[in-house]
Formats: sequence, structure tokens, C-alpha cells
Amino acid sequence: MLAFTTVFLLCFLGTTVPVQSYAALPNELRLFSGETNKLELAMPVYAQASVDRPDVLQLNHNSAQTTSHVSPAHPLQLHPRQSGVAKVTLKLFGAIPIKTVQIQVVPGLKVIPGGQTIGVKVKSAGILVVGHHLVNINQQTRISPGENAGIQLGDLMTHMNAVPLQDVSKVAQIVEEAGKGKQNLEITFKRGDKVMTTKLSPAYDAEDRVWRLGLYIRDSAAGVGTLTFYAPDQGVYGALGHVITDMNTQTPIVVGSGEVLQSNVTSISKSSEGEPGEKRASFIRESKILGNIERNTHFGIFGKMNKNPDHSLYSEGIPVAFASEVKEGPAEILTVVDGQQVERFKVNIVHVAKQDEPATKGLVIRITDPKLIEKTGGIVQGMSGSPIVQNGKLIGAVTHVFVNDPKSGYGCFIEWMLQDSGVMPQANREQQNLKAS
Repeated sequence: MLAFTTVFLLCFLGTTVPVQSYAALPNELRLFSGETNKLELAMPVYAQASVDRPDVLQLNHNSAQTTSHVSPAHPLQLHPRQSGVAKVTLKLFGAIPIKTVQIQVVPGLKVIPGGQTIGVKVKSAGILVVGHHLVNINQQTRISPGENAGIQLGDLMTHMNAVPLQDVSKVAQIVEEAGKGKQNLEITFKRGDKVMTTKLSPAYDAEDRVWRLGLYIRDSAAGVGTLTFYAPDQGVYGALGHVITDMNTQTPIVVGSGEVLQSNVTSISKSSEGEPGEKRASFIRESKILGNIERNTHFGIFGKMNKNPDHSLYSEGIPVAFASEVKEGPAEILTVVDGQQVERFKVNIVHVAKQDEPATKGLVIRITDPKLIEKTGGIVQGMSGSPIVQNGKLIGAVTHVFVNDPKSGYGCFIEWMLQDSGVMPQANREQQNLKAS
């Protein structure tokens, strides 16, 4: 009888508002040291919270005890004291364990929001194959040696006959020497995470009188985007909010080297339904290099920068928000629509995805500022990376426009950009995998 009563009680409790409120809490939470946070609970009944590491985290300003009561009159407040990981256990009526939340406390962080339009020049760590080309052997025969050797679009060639490929200019000489010597080329290339090799026999183009691979290749890319943040203490920046891909193959570019340059918006092609617009910009001076490019990830480009670029709206850093702190409602974006001057524009966050680990498309935003709508029609290409600020905190960056509704688009959480930049530690000190969204 006692066992039956216990099972019945647990089943009943599982359908109650307090228990469902507990279940809705994240399994993991990150907080900045010294920044008070509150766990939002529907608590019409008495409960108890306990923490295993009071040196890392205090409950309700209680430094002497590891337990604290929770009720409608006494919500649970979290006070991070120092970096580390603590576990908070919640018990209904002080006896029935309902939820354990692992809380990681990380050092306080402030960064300077960007908004400046930047020129992006990136060189790949090898030679990217962007197409197959048929070589005219004679009037009757046309072949592509590269395609016959199994090389596909998006493959990244890194070596020819053990010679590292740094740029396209080296390829012609290597191919000519192999062709004249009637030798096969051993080509090493990357396909995704796999390193592969193949043998290729160059073909002689009878019309142009040169030896060819039968491949269209590229080693660099250039474009325009927006600076998201500059972290002065680390000398690190982040921009774009999304990965740079090759325009032909849509393959992410593996960065060998690169730089971001000061840029000037000269005009804007407005977005309309079905036709995303774009910023047209020019690089100010080739010598005006703002920083280098070290990484190209799902959340943007990252590298070193010596100082906060000109035309910033902020002279000092502001707090950043974890993904769990972002709310639906008013916010603002920082971007350039004319020249180099960064401006603030009103937006509304209409959807916030629940993301406990890195994933793209974390936010859906809608442009509400009449001035920006008049100037751009909404979100345009080149605006990606524009920082999003809410309640005095940097929360994310604009990433993509909705083609059929250019006043709306996606954004990513700043937390994931800061992790990829190395400015913020990975959650639980472990590398997390990108989850598709």
C-alpha cells in the first residue's frame, strides 16, 4: 500500500505546475562572476535549493549555509563568487529531488560593440576546386584530367608532388613540368575532414598550347561585412556572424591567411520581396588594415586587432548576455548605411530559440526603424555581423535576411561568437559540437 501511494504521489506531482516549472529549467547554466541572476520559477508551494560549492556560488546572499528556501515570497537568487562549476539541487517540500542544474561561473567580460562596415580579404589554406574544365586535346577529343582523377568541386588541394600549394601562381609551372616530362602529378587534397590523394595526368590544350588540369581553381575571396565586437583586453575581434563560403561551391573556406580593412559604404541596393539588397562599399586604403583573419567558423571570422576601430559608438566595453538571458521584445542593431558612420536602429526580437549549446539561427528579428526601412528596405547583404544590443548588453549579431520578407531575418547569439573567438571559455571547459537548426 505504501509503495502504491508513493508511485501515485510521484505521478501526480509530475503533472503539477511547480514540477513542470522545474523541468523547464536548463540542465546547464552559465553566469558571469559578480553578476546576480535569478531563476524564474512558478512556485506556489514551498521548496528548497542546495548548492555543493558555496565558494563558487551563493544562494540568496547566504554565504554561511549551503541550503536556501524558495517560495513565491522568496525567489531563488544566484550570486556567483568566483570561476568554477557548482550544482544546485531543487527539492519540492524540501524532500523530493526534482531538478539539478549545473552552473558554470566564468570571469566577467565586457566587449565593445562594432557596427563598422569592413572589407574582408581571405586566402585559403590551399587551392580550392570550383569547377571542371574540358581541355581541347584535338578537334574530336575533350577531357578533364581533374574530373577523371576523381577530384570534386569543393575539394581543397594542398600539395602537388609534395610541394605545398600556397597560391594559384605556383600551379601552372608544376603542371607544365609534369606535362612536358610525361609524368603523373600526385595531388593531395582535403574533402571535408578527410585527407586524400590521387594521380593526375595533365592534358595539353591544342588551342592555347598549354598544359592543363581541367579544373577551375581559386585561392582567395573578398567581400564586405560588419564588425560585431572588439575585445580590448584580449585584442580580439569577431565579425559577420556566419561562415564565409566559396560562392561557386558553397564550401566553407579554410583560412590560410587574411585581413579585414577599413571600408566605406558608397550606396545601397534596397531589399524587396524576393530580392535581397546589398551594401556597396569600397576599401578606404589598402594600407588601412584593421586586423588579421585567423579563423572562419559557423559563427563568423575572428582574429587579432590592435585597437578599437574609428567611428565606434562606444569608447568602453559593455556587458554581454548569455543565450539564456535574451528575451523577445525591443532591441537595437548597430550598422552603417552611409559612409563610415555607425548608427543605431530599432528592431524587435520576435523569437528566441532555446539553445543550450552552439547552434545557428538563434534569433528571429524584425526591423521596425522607419529610417532603416526607408534606406535599405530591411536587412541587406553586407549587414551580416551587425551587433544586436538589448537592455544595455550585447546579445548577438544579424546573420541572414528572409528573402521573401526582407524586414525580417536571423541572428546568432553572441555567446557562441565569443566562444569561437577564444574570448569566452567553452561551456564546461569542453569543446561543443555545432548543432544544426
